[in-house]
Amino acid sequence: MVASSQRTAESATYAVVGAGLAGSSVAWRLAQQGESVVLLERDVPASALGSSHGSARIFRYAYPDPFYVGLVADARRSWDELEAVAGKRLITPSGSLDFGSIRNPRGLAGGLETHGIEHELLSQEEAGSRWSQLSFDGEVLWHPGAGVIDAEGSVEAMVELAAASGAVVKTGWEVASIRRASSGYVVTSSTGEAVHAEQVIIAAGGWLPSLLADTDVSDAFAIPELEVMQENAYHFPYLSAADRGETPAGAATSWPTFIYKGERIQVYGLPGGRDADFAGQKVAEYMGGKRIASAYAQDGIIDPANRVRVTDFVREFTPGLEAASYAETTCLFTNVPRDDMIIDRAEGITIISPCSGQGAKFAPLFGELVYDLVAGSGIAGDRFRATGQRFERIPA
Repeated sequence: MVASSQRTAESATYAVVGAGLAGSSVAWRLAQQGESVVLLERDVPASALGSSHGSARIFRYAYPDPFYVGLVADARRSWDELEAVAGKRLITPSGSLDFGSIRNPRGLAGGLETHGIEHELLSQEEAGSRWSQLSFDGEVLWHPGAGVIDAEGSVEAMVELAAASGAVVKTGWEVASIRRASSGYVVTSSTGEAVHAEQVIIAAGGWLPSLLADTDVSDAFAIPELEVMQENAYHFPYLSAADRGETPAGAATSWPTFIYKGERIQVYGLPGGRDADFAGQKVAEYMGGKRIASAYAQDGIIDPANRVRVTDFVREFTPGLEAASYAETTCLFTNVPRDDMIIDRAEGITIISPCSGQGAKFAPLFGELVYDLVAGSGIAGDRFRATGQRFERIPA
């Protein structure tokens, strides 16, 4: 367990704000390189109020952009390393199905082919005969290398590895401001505690919009436009008793993950894991929630209209599930334009926003990308720069 913060000043080369999947990865990789690191978390690592809690996130390779397919392959190698050094399985094999007219399974298959990722392009009939618990409305892409990420377990593993390598971890330490000092920066908590750091790395998820307002950054740094969404997720029970219960260690799940993008709705689903007693599939509408100003504005209230839309989808496309959810929750998506991510730096401030609902699969790779950026190697490249990341509309 990580000890809670004490009222003492700390000095470090790097202060990392946020102990979710991104921040814990950065702290681990920096500490692994022998750097002086303090990790600051407003609550606890993988907080239920953030975007990195629970046991059910999708690891998948299928992307319309081959760049991201290659990035997932890089991330898989990082996951293998993390699982090896942590001594625990963090991704349970499941395979993944992509279907729906907008999802374009054939186009996705081309990206997988480019990077040599195992896959099959199946007809509607072929997929239906193989996965009778699902219904399909056209071609289907199957790639068996996908899986289910234990997000909370991954955060805990990376925080423990960071601490073992010398990082100082402070929990219950809510950052109120980040200001320039005569040398480096002073990070101040809501209770008046202070940390001095040469560089600050902000990985605060849905709290980014509020936190950036109290951060000294260069005028030349194009702070990205961020959109925070409170999304809704539901767990629907498996009809087959054989599908219920925890997956044995090393075994694949009985249900695949899936992504459906059609004309009327875009939905993803995955085995719910321990989040809902291993009894059902977690299903949610992609970008189906409401815009909020920041994570501070979340209220945890399910949108009834969203529940109806998702339940209707389950009734039509998942005959292996009972079309009545037995558990439901809200979660945060922090979005940037183009469904991309932001990893950018100005002077001594680095912002990492592995967002738009896609960050979990890259978690252990983020620390490597950020270390490359702060070390000045430039390997992280320009793809994730904040410049030009603007929405066409202004979020509410």
